[in-house]
Amino acid sequence: MIYIHSIGRAVRYYPERPALRVGDDLLNFRELHQRIKRLAAALTHVGFGPGDRLALLLPNGPEYIQFVYACSWLGVIVVPINTRLSPVEIDHVLADAGPRGLVRHSSLPVPSAPVSWELILDEEHLERGNDCPDPYYDPEAILALIYTSGTTGRPKGVMLTHSNILSNVHNFNYWMRYREGGTYLHAAPIFHIADFPGMFAAPAFGACQVALPRFTAPAFCQTVEKERVNYTVLVPTMINLLTQTADGRTHDLSSLEVLAYGGSPMAPELIRRTREILPKARLVQVYGLSETGFLTGLQDQEHSNERLMSCGRPCPGIEVQVMNECRSQQLEAGQRGELVARGANVSRGYWNNQEDTTAAFCNGFFRTGDIGYQDAEGYFYILDRLKDMIVTGGENVYCGEVEAVIFGHPAVREVAVFGIPDPQWGELVAACVVLKAGINLTAEALIRHCRQSLANYKVPRHVEFSETGLPKSGSGKVLKRLLRERFWVGAERSVGQVTA
Repeated sequence: MIYIHSIGRAVRYYPERPALRVGDDLLNFRELHQRIKRLAAALTHVGFGPGDRLALLLPNGPEYIQFVYACSWLGVIVVPINTRLSPVEIDHVLADAGPRGLVRHSSLPVPSAPVSWELILDEEHLERGNDCPDPYYDPEAILALIYTSGTTGRPKGVMLTHSNILSNVHNFNYWMRYREGGTYLHAAPIFHIADFPGMFAAPAFGACQVALPRFTAPAFCQTVEKERVNYTVLVPTMINLLTQTADGRTHDLSSLEVLAYGGSPMAPELIRRTREILPKARLVQVYGLSETGFLTGLQDQEHSNERLMSCGRPCPGIEVQVMNECRSQQLEAGQRGELVARGANVSRGYWNNQEDTTAAFCNGFFRTGDIGYQDAEGYFYILDRLKDMIVTGGENVYCGEVEAVIFGHPAVREVAVFGIPDPQWGELVAACVVLKAGINLTAEALIRHCRQSLANYKVPRHVEFSETGLPKSGSGKVLKRLLRERFWVGAERSVGQVTA
């Protein structure tokens, strides 16, 4: 369904406009549509049809975008895999999603989980097909499974329908205010919910797309200057790197009209530095989750000193409330509680996981797991997390997943993982470990153990060993608050922000 309202719309209204940068070539929408049709025919030829899953383990690039479009054409469910995951983690995703096939790049980790069909994109060619069905049209069909780490280490596939993503396109347009034409840059990973809807928003408004295989400040600046990029989405750590390099001042970045960012707020000093190198760009902070897409936005004119810690207000079509601990009553302005949301953008739940799906919803609202409040003007503020989760550099890390790996080391008796503030990444993963009696273990050795099973961003950056047992409540629950509070002394919030 979404293909009709994105690429299909572009072909009807902007057939000759630039659509996608592919190497040295710039395809228009008519040419891109024909390429996607041939790719859809090739996937049909090897047996893909509605409801099948196709996993993509690829860097950002035009091929990635075309495969997603071909899946949306056929009703195939695309499974974008985080390229930073370890082979063990990728295997878990493949085991849960059960894809019919996998398209991967040889430069990325090689999973061992068996799939019935595999294409190594930079080494093999896909055989052409002859027949291609008409574009699939079912608003409630699943378009993508976006995987997020589970609290116990089990990956959870967020089921996003065609109508969920189309709703996100409309919602994001409320904050970014697309105009017809222009150029959108995929600088953040396409497998993230922050960037994924951009693939469908850009053609709907006749915008050309360019993709960065990997973000670096020099590559970003060079691309913005060369392609005259108008819109992009970054996380604050990327923006921080951008402001600390000379590239931002030696390249012409004046074409950039809108810079959206999410994952955490930015400190006033970082906002100031960003406006210095991007004086013409409007800043938009967006808050959301894989399960909901964009929920709230703080627009450029709202980036005032008193509101910089706010994540903004929801747009029409999204309802966000602050609920009490029992989730039985909406709280008044200024009262702290859990943020819950509902709207056409909200996922129906998790793939093959009814237990977590049931737990995620209450009275028709999705539970975000974020603790905060709403002020008298309707602006929301995030203070803490109900979920045992860390956000580092825009990536979610569930403490239970890291704890399970550390606990697997034979020298470990107890472990608690928690987040500590960091000016560059927002938060860092920290671990407090109790060793078994008479056994020695260094932090370096424990970190090497973690790297065998965890993505790099999940590996603890701070490890400390305790001579005594971990602090516990009367029921035996580890009191992580006591472990982390010394790191957060003087902070108004218990979640990190990027400051330097």
